[in-house]
Amino acid sequence: MKPTSLTDIHRLTWTALMAALIGAGAYANLPIGPVPVSLQTFFVALAGFVLGPRRGALAVGLYLLAGAVGLPVFAGGKSGLGHLFGPTGGFLIGFVLYAAIAGLARTDDGISWARGFVFGILGMAVLFLLGAAWLQFSLNLTWARAWTLGVAPFLLWGLIKTALAVITGSYLAHARLLPART
Repeated sequence: MKPTSLTDIHRLTWTALMAALIGAGAYANLPIGPVPVSLQTFFVALAGFVLGPRRGALAVGLYLLAGAVGLPVFAGGKSGLGHLFGPTGGFLIGFVLYAAIAGLARTDDGISWARGFVFGILGMAVLFLLGAAWLQFSLNLTWARAWTLGVAPFLLWGLIKTALAVITGSYLAHARLLPART
């Protein structure tokens, strides 16, 4: 095998691992309304930090595909296109953008704390905007009500999970465990 083949296998393994961890994070949830608090956003941000924007988004896409075809990987063990396009669908689709934006923090040297927080928070903002817009549309809510149900209860949790993802991604980079950047 040529060296690039091993690099490709390493990247593919990390991509599949991050997709699986996002699915596993759905099972660690606290149902507080139409949108549960889960560990998915931690793993979505980590996928971006670990894999970069393109592969991070690809890992989330793989996760969404698994849920769309019927594997019980969405919060509460749910699956299917109906759930993907249900009230929380904007958050699920927003995961792709969140991972891609968080992935912009990844450089050849790893992930700096400052870049990680900036791109992690930007990605989280896009996730919340898209999720709240879809929640407002799908449940015919006012913007204020969509904010109250879909964003406000998750802001502090999101900041904590983003910080933990930055710490974890930085650790993995310093330990030289990350796949090569593409």
